[in-house]
Amino acid sequence: MADIIELKATDLAAMLCSRVCHDLINPIGAIGNGLEVLADPAQGEMAEGARDLIANAAKQSRAKLEFARLAYGASSTAGTDIDTRECERVARILFEVEKADLEWNVPLILLPKHKAKLFMNMLLIAASSVPRGGVVTASISGPAGEEKFEFTSRSDPEKRQKTLVPSGSAGLLSGMPEEGSVDARGIQPFYTGLLARMTDMDLNIGLENEMFFFTALPQAKLDAAE
Repeated sequence: MADIIELKATDLAAMLCSRVCHDLINPIGAIGNGLEVLADPAQGEMAEGARDLIANAAKQSRAKLEFARLAYGASSTAGTDIDTRECERVARILFEVEKADLEWNVPLILLPKHKAKLFMNMLLIAASSVPRGGVVTASISGPAGEEKFEFTSRSDPEKRQKTLVPSGSAGLLSGMPEEGSVDARGIQPFYTGLLARMTDMDLNIGLENEMFFFTALPQAKLDAAE
Protein backbone atom coordinates (compact mmCIF):
# COMPACT_ATOMS: atom_id res chain seq x y z
CA MET A 1 0.00 0.00 0.00
CA ALA A 2 1.37 3.41 -0.94
CA ASP A 3 2.31 5.86 1.78
CA ILE A 4 0.48 9.12 2.32
CA ILE A 5 2.41 11.96 0.70
CA GLU A 6 3.87 14.46 3.15
CA LEU A 7 4.44 17.94 1.74
CA LYS A 8 6.81 20.50 3.16
CA ALA A 9 5.04 23.58 4.51
CA THR A 10 6.75 25.70 1.85
CA ASP A 11 5.58 23.39 -0.96
CA LEU A 12 2.01 23.35 0.36
CA ALA A 13 1.97 27.15 0.62
CA ALA A 14 3.43 27.53 -2.87
CA MET A 15 0.88 25.19 -4.45
CA LEU A 16 -2.07 26.82 -2.69
CA CYS A 17 -0.82 30.23 -3.87
CA SER A 18 -0.63 28.83 -7.40
CA ARG A 19 -4.20 27.57 -7.07
CA VAL A 20 -5.43 31.01 -6.01
CA CYS A 21 -3.54 32.64 -8.88
CA HIS A 22 -5.05 30.14 -11.33
CA ASP A 23 -8.55 30.98 -10.11
CA LEU A 24 -7.96 34.71 -10.40
CA ILE A 25 -5.93 35.09 -13.58
CA ASN A 26 -8.88 34.92 -16.00
CA PRO A 27 -11.24 37.37 -14.25
CA ILE A 28 -8.40 39.79 -13.49
CA GLY A 29 -7.29 39.59 -17.11
CA ALA A 30 -10.86 40.28 -18.22
CA ILE A 31 -10.97 43.41 -16.06
CA GLY A 32 -7.76 44.60 -17.71
CA ASN A 33 -9.15 43.95 -21.18
CA GLY A 34 -12.33 45.84 -20.35
CA LEU A 35 -10.40 48.83 -19.05
CA GLU A 36 -8.31 48.89 -22.23
CA VAL A 37 -11.49 49.08 -24.32
CA LEU A 38 -12.87 51.92 -22.18
CA ALA A 39 -9.59 53.83 -22.54
CA ASP A 40 -9.62 53.58 -26.35
CA PRO A 41 -11.75 56.33 -27.96
CA ALA A 42 -11.89 54.32 -31.19
CA GLN A 43 -13.85 51.54 -29.44
CA GLY A 44 -16.64 53.66 -28.00
CA GLU A 45 -19.32 51.37 -29.43
CA MET A 46 -17.96 48.55 -27.27
CA ALA A 47 -18.02 50.54 -24.03
CA GLU A 48 -21.25 49.04 -22.68
CA GLY A 49 -20.02 45.50 -23.29
CA ALA A 50 -16.72 46.36 -21.64
CA ARG A 51 -18.50 47.64 -18.54
CA ASP A 52 -20.50 44.42 -18.31
CA LEU A 53 -17.31 42.42 -18.71
CA ILE A 54 -15.61 44.35 -15.92
CA ALA A 55 -18.62 43.98 -13.61
CA ASN A 56 -18.87 40.22 -14.16
CA ALA A 57 -15.13 39.71 -13.78
CA ALA A 58 -15.05 41.78 -10.59
CA LYS A 59 -17.88 39.63 -9.19
CA GLN A 60 -15.98 36.45 -10.00
CA SER A 61 -12.77 37.82 -8.50
CA ARG A 62 -14.51 38.77 -5.27
CA ALA A 63 -16.13 35.33 -4.98
CA LYS A 64 -12.82 33.53 -5.52
CA LEU A 65 -10.97 35.77 -3.06
CA GLU A 66 -13.66 35.49 -0.38
CA PHE A 67 -13.54 31.72 -0.70
CA ALA A 68 -9.73 31.54 -0.63
CA ARG A 69 -9.57 33.77 2.45
CA LEU A 70 -11.81 31.41 4.40
CA ALA A 71 -10.94 28.01 2.91
CA TYR A 72 -7.18 28.40 2.52
CA GLY A 73 -6.07 31.41 4.55
CA ALA A 74 -6.10 32.45 8.18
CA SER A 75 -9.17 34.64 7.48
CA SER A 76 -10.05 37.69 9.57
CA THR A 77 -12.26 35.72 11.96
CA ALA A 78 -11.19 36.25 15.56
CA GLY A 79 -10.39 33.24 17.73
CA THR A 80 -10.19 29.60 16.74
CA ASP A 81 -13.85 29.03 15.79
CA ILE A 82 -15.80 30.10 12.71
CA ASP A 83 -19.52 30.82 12.72
CA THR A 84 -21.41 28.84 10.07
CA ARG A 85 -23.15 32.09 9.12
CA GLU A 86 -19.78 33.25 7.75
CA CYS A 87 -19.45 29.97 5.88
CA GLU A 88 -22.91 30.50 4.38
CA ARG A 89 -22.14 34.09 3.40
CA VAL A 90 -19.00 33.03 1.53
CA ALA A 91 -20.71 29.98 0.02
CA ARG A 92 -23.56 32.04 -1.41
CA ILE A 93 -21.13 34.55 -2.90
CA LEU A 94 -19.26 31.67 -4.52
CA PHE A 95 -22.40 30.11 -5.95
CA GLU A 96 -23.36 33.40 -7.56
CA VAL A 97 -20.55 32.65 -10.04
CA GLU A 98 -20.85 28.83 -10.06
CA LYS A 99 -23.21 27.15 -12.52
CA ALA A 100 -24.90 25.06 -9.83
CA ASP A 101 -27.52 26.15 -7.29
CA LEU A 102 -26.93 25.77 -3.55
CA GLU A 103 -29.22 24.28 -0.92
CA TRP A 104 -27.88 25.13 2.55
CA ASN A 105 -29.00 22.83 5.38
CA VAL A 106 -26.54 23.93 8.03
CA PRO A 107 -27.44 24.94 11.61
CA LEU A 108 -26.06 28.09 13.23
CA ILE A 109 -23.08 26.70 15.12
CA LEU A 110 -19.43 27.43 15.76
CA LEU A 111 -16.96 25.12 14.06
CA PRO A 112 -13.26 24.82 14.91
CA LYS A 113 -11.35 26.69 12.24
CA HIS A 114 -9.86 23.65 10.52
CA LYS A 115 -13.22 21.87 10.44
CA ALA A 116 -14.78 24.96 8.87
CA LYS A 117 -12.02 24.97 6.26
CA LEU A 118 -12.64 21.28 5.60
CA PHE A 119 -16.36 21.94 5.10
CA MET A 120 -15.74 24.78 2.65
CA ASN A 121 -13.20 22.79 0.65
CA MET A 122 -15.62 19.87 0.47
CA LEU A 123 -18.21 22.31 -0.85
CA LEU A 124 -15.92 23.35 -3.70
CA ILE A 125 -15.35 19.72 -4.68
CA ALA A 126 -19.10 19.11 -4.59
CA ALA A 127 -19.63 22.09 -6.89
CA SER A 128 -17.15 20.64 -9.38
CA SER A 129 -19.19 17.41 -9.54
CA VAL A 130 -21.85 19.25 -11.57
CA PRO A 131 -19.67 21.36 -13.90
CA ARG A 132 -22.57 22.25 -16.23
CA GLY A 133 -25.04 23.07 -13.49
CA GLY A 134 -27.34 21.32 -11.08
CA VAL A 135 -28.11 21.44 -7.37
CA VAL A 136 -25.58 21.05 -4.57
CA THR A 137 -26.89 20.36 -1.07
CA ALA A 138 -24.67 21.09 1.94
CA SER A 139 -25.60 19.68 5.36
CA ILE A 140 -24.20 19.42 8.87
CA SER A 141 -25.74 17.18 11.52
CA GLY A 142 -24.81 15.74 14.90
CA PRO A 143 -23.80 17.13 18.30
CA ALA A 144 -20.92 19.55 18.88
CA GLY A 145 -17.59 17.85 18.35
CA GLU A 146 -19.22 14.97 16.47
CA GLU A 147 -20.55 16.83 13.45
CA LYS A 148 -21.16 14.95 10.23
CA PHE A 149 -20.61 16.84 6.99
CA GLU A 150 -22.65 15.71 4.02
CA PHE A 151 -22.80 16.96 0.44
CA THR A 152 -24.89 15.68 -2.41
CA SER A 153 -25.31 16.98 -5.93
CA ARG A 154 -27.37 16.12 -8.94
CA SER A 155 -27.42 17.50 -12.45
CA ASP A 156 -30.58 18.28 -14.38
CA PRO A 157 -31.23 15.19 -16.55
CA GLU A 158 -33.60 17.14 -18.81
CA LYS A 159 -30.66 19.28 -19.86
CA ARG A 160 -28.47 16.20 -20.43
CA GLN A 161 -26.02 17.37 -17.83
CA LYS A 162 -23.64 14.91 -16.24
CA THR A 163 -22.93 14.35 -12.57
CA LEU A 164 -19.42 13.04 -11.91
CA VAL A 165 -16.78 12.40 -9.31
CA PRO A 166 -14.00 14.93 -10.06
CA SER A 167 -11.12 13.15 -11.75
CA GLY A 168 -8.45 11.87 -9.39
CA SER A 169 -10.19 13.29 -6.32
CA ALA A 170 -10.40 10.03 -4.36
CA GLY A 171 -6.66 9.43 -4.49
CA LEU A 172 -5.82 13.05 -3.74
CA LEU A 173 -8.20 13.12 -0.77
CA SER A 174 -6.56 10.01 0.65
CA GLY A 175 -3.11 11.57 0.25
CA MET A 176 -2.15 8.83 -2.19
CA PRO A 177 -2.75 10.22 -5.70
CA GLU A 178 -2.67 7.80 -8.60
CA GLU A 179 0.26 9.66 -10.18
CA GLY A 180 2.30 9.24 -7.00
CA SER A 181 2.77 12.98 -6.59
CA VAL A 182 0.75 16.14 -6.20
CA ASP A 183 1.01 19.41 -8.08
CA ALA A 184 -0.80 22.75 -8.11
CA ARG A 185 -3.65 21.31 -10.20
CA GLY A 186 -4.49 18.73 -7.53
CA ILE A 187 -3.56 20.67 -4.41
CA GLN A 188 -7.12 21.65 -3.46
CA PRO A 189 -8.50 18.10 -3.00
CA PHE A 190 -5.15 17.06 -1.48
CA TYR A 191 -5.45 19.93 1.02
CA THR A 192 -9.03 18.84 1.74
CA GLY A 193 -7.77 15.38 2.66
CA LEU A 194 -5.04 16.91 4.80
CA LEU A 195 -7.63 18.93 6.72
CA ALA A 196 -9.71 15.77 7.24
CA ARG A 197 -6.74 13.94 8.73
CA MET A 198 -5.91 16.93 10.93
CA THR A 199 -9.46 16.96 12.32
CA ASP A 200 -9.84 13.15 12.58
CA MET A 201 -12.58 13.03 9.96
CA ASP A 202 -13.04 10.11 7.58
CA LEU A 203 -13.98 11.03 4.01
CA ASN A 204 -16.15 9.07 1.61
CA ILE A 205 -16.79 10.17 -1.96
CA GLY A 206 -18.62 8.55 -4.83
CA LEU A 207 -21.58 8.35 -7.18
CA GLU A 208 -24.78 6.40 -6.56
CA ASN A 209 -27.89 6.37 -8.75
CA GLU A 210 -26.49 9.35 -10.69
CA MET A 211 -26.18 11.36 -7.48
CA PHE A 212 -22.81 12.54 -6.19
CA PHE A 213 -22.16 12.13 -2.46
CA PHE A 214 -19.32 13.36 -0.29
CA THR A 215 -19.29 12.86 3.48
CA ALA A 216 -16.99 13.47 6.43
CA LEU A 217 -17.63 11.42 9.56
CA PRO A 218 -15.76 11.76 12.88
CA GLN A 219 -13.24 8.95 13.20
CA ALA A 220 -14.39 8.10 16.74
CA LYS A 221 -17.96 7.61 15.51
CA LEU A 222 -16.73 5.51 12.60
CA ASP A 223 -14.69 3.27 14.95
CA ALA A 224 -17.71 2.81 17.23
CA ALA A 225 -19.90 1.80 14.27
CA GLU A 226 -17.40 -0.88 13.35
